[in-house]
Amino acid sequence: MEKPKLSFWQIWNLSFGFLGVQIGYSLQNGNTSRILEALGADVHSIGYFWLAAPLAGLIVQPIIGLSSDKTWTRLGRRIPFIFGGAIVSALAMFFMPNAEYFTYLLPPLVFGATMLLLMDTSFNVTMQPFRALVGDMVNDEQRNLGYSLQSALINFGAVFGSLLPWILAKLGIANVPAEGEKVASSVIWSFYIGGGILLLSVLWTVFRTKEYAPKEHALYNKIDLEANEKKEKASIFSLIGNAPKIFWQLGFVQFFSWFSLFLMWVYTTRAIANQVWGPDAIDAKSIGFNEAGDWTGVMFAFYSAVAALYSLLIPKIAKAIGRKKVYSFSLLLGGIGLISMMLVEDKNVLLLSISGVGLAWAAILAMPYAMLSGSLPADKMGVYMGLFNATITLPQITAGILGSTLIAFFGGNPMTIIVIAGVSMLIAGLAVFFVKQNSDTE
Repeated sequence: MEKPKLSFWQIWNLSFGFLGVQIGYSLQNGNTSRILEALGADVHSIGYFWLAAPLAGLIVQPIIGLSSDKTWTRLGRRIPFIFGGAIVSALAMFFMPNAEYFTYLLPPLVFGATMLLLMDTSFNVTMQPFRALVGDMVNDEQRNLGYSLQSALINFGAVFGSLLPWILAKLGIANVPAEGEKVASSVIWSFYIGGGILLLSVLWTVFRTKEYAPKEHALYNKIDLEANEKKEKASIFSLIGNAPKIFWQLGFVQFFSWFSLFLMWVYTTRAIANQVWGPDAIDAKSIGFNEAGDWTGVMFAFYSAVAALYSLLIPKIAKAIGRKKVYSFSLLLGGIGLISMMLVEDKNVLLLSISGVGLAWAAILAMPYAMLSGSLPADKMGVYMGLFNATITLPQITAGILGSTLIAFFGGNPMTIIVIAGVSMLIAGLAVFFVKQNSDTE
């Protein structure tokens, strides 16, 4: 028996909580370097602090995936993890920008880094089941729509999250730390608002989504529950060994695309501060640097808006020319956009450069999962999605370790790192052509 066809709004509800999670994630991406520099971190070592995020994902997501595959509660199998992770994420968001007020516990930089680790770990707990939830609930015919709609919601959330500090500054909330303080009020209030929206949007998914019960899930996915119970428990290593070939091929593409994204997230603020604002932005507490931080948020919001709109077009484009071509061309345009930033000294023109990243980002969020999910066993969807997350986290760990070395090698110029990010994205785009699947439009 095939899975039922879901209405547009049922698919929307499956992923609506991701909207809030991405608001939080975007606030983290756009403001972590800014907050850590204000707390005392040096630009040459800041990439090490960012390692907290991919390390958390590498460890947590396979565990959460395996656990959610085997969990059945009144709320479902994935939703308890989504809800629990959202609560912890919001709490960490409330505390991180206020690290300077907890000196009686830890030095501000240590407290801020600890909250970053807690925040990203809980983001991972929340995000991983959302990927598996779409795979569980959506049939093959609607898979492109399911993951593209999830990508659109992610990017609508990213637009708001990225713009929030800039919006609050325009509304008159202080964009520069007050005398004796380290973090601007606009950033602190952004994290408060983002954390609140995260909780509310996840609650929408919790109460508007009913997961298939075990017997229904088994019936729709042709799983023999009795036979499964008699099977020996598979270890993580055996699952990795039995992963379909497309898992590894997409993993290669993922490595270079996420290596690129990590470098972009970490170094964009300092890169554009140096190139566009110049000497006025040397001090992390200066007006110039904080304006560059706000403009980084605007740029990230712009590429997310491009991605959100492009995500809605991806199902039709993929049907016409195939998933591989959509995926590859999008990554190539992202690489060109990043490389072009080295030629730009006008902050408004940077929006044109970053728009290419928007096309790449939409494809990265949708295409690998649409291509992979059809090749995974339904009873192990969660754990394989968790393991696939290593193709996101390992390149970020690599970039975090190499970032300080690269920036030192190129004379401390962060814009050179953005160019390297662009080259990495181009490699990812070319690698897509070597991915083998049963059908390019399946």
